[in-house]
Amino acid sequence: MTRAIPETMRAMVTTGHGGLDKLEFHEDWPVPEAGPGWVLIRVGACGCNNTDINTRTAWYSETVKSGITNDGGAGGFTDITPDSASWGGQALRFPLIQGADAVGRIVAVGEGVDPGRIGERVMVDGWLRDPHDPFDIEKSGYYGSECNGGFAEYATAPEANAVKVECDLGDVELATFMVAFSTAEGMVRHVDPKPGEWVLVTGASGGVGTAAIQLVKRRGAKVIALCSATKADEVRALGADAIIPRDTGDLVAVVGEIAPSGQVEGVVDVVGGPLFGQMIASLRNGGRYASSGAIGGPEVAFNLRHLVYRDLEMHGSTVTPIEVFHDVVRYIEAGEIRPVLSATYPLEELAQAQQAFLDKNYIGKIVIEI
Repeated sequence: MTRAIPETMRAMVTTGHGGLDKLEFHEDWPVPEAGPGWVLIRVGACGCNNTDINTRTAWYSETVKSGITNDGGAGGFTDITPDSASWGGQALRFPLIQGADAVGRIVAVGEGVDPGRIGERVMVDGWLRDPHDPFDIEKSGYYGSECNGGFAEYATAPEANAVKVECDLGDVELATFMVAFSTAEGMVRHVDPKPGEWVLVTGASGGVGTAAIQLVKRRGAKVIALCSATKADEVRALGADAIIPRDTGDLVAVVGEIAPSGQVEGVVDVVGGPLFGQMIASLRNGGRYASSGAIGGPEVAFNLRHLVYRDLEMHGSTVTPIEVFHDVVRYIEAGEIRPVLSATYPLEELAQAQQAFLDKNYIGKIVIEI
């Protein structure tokens, strides 16, 4: 160590599954120690994400059939299965410090880690991998879910997950990237848009959606963004070539009026819900669909003939390949992508930040400044 580390810290602790009342602020929570192969980070900022709310409320339970509603996200769900309530279908250990989008500086290292890393500014890669078998997704965990995360002044992380970043952006801006852009890049890789092709991006005003727009445009493709009409100008400013209001009744017809071929080559979707079947029907023969979420509802219906007789590809996208986050950091350092920061809140106001997140009166990301 090169600096004194306090014994206690400020931390927002999730005490169990339920509503916003399960978030407890502490000013004297024990500072964790970096074990072998891990580092200790003084956290500067940590972004808010759907995963935080999904985990707290146990929305991942198979018994929860609705989407991420304001009432459910704020008050919790009643019909849950705690033994399978995490993203991976496992039980969680409480108390838990959530927060996957941690950014800060390494202040101490555990056994086996080069002390020269102390002082590095890092972003935490959220995917926890088995160091002996990192490519086996069955052995994956998530930061702020299977281990404590970044909603605290100090957090530990595996050395491999503490990725050095060198750029002029502040910690708050950097905290908008990891979850949103890694998730979006994972889907974009499945959809694999070519220059000039058209891609439909749903939830286009949210963190993942605003990231997907930038990443699709980075590849030279065209974007049709599905979002609230009130957010159309801001979404278009990010590079969207066309906007479709999310309350459109006939998505297929409107896509047909925009895309030169009448259909799109790809769909990047985080919504699911009632429009799912129309998204699939909007794809050209050989089109590619990728999903990383179902905020509009997890149970959907569509015409299976569209999949079979149009030779479509459909991809679920959760655990991203190891190189994805490193590529995102490279894009940041090269100035190829930019943060979309809506608001910041202090750590003790995480509950208010999550309520604002649920209200959806913003675009991009909400970040907790530690």
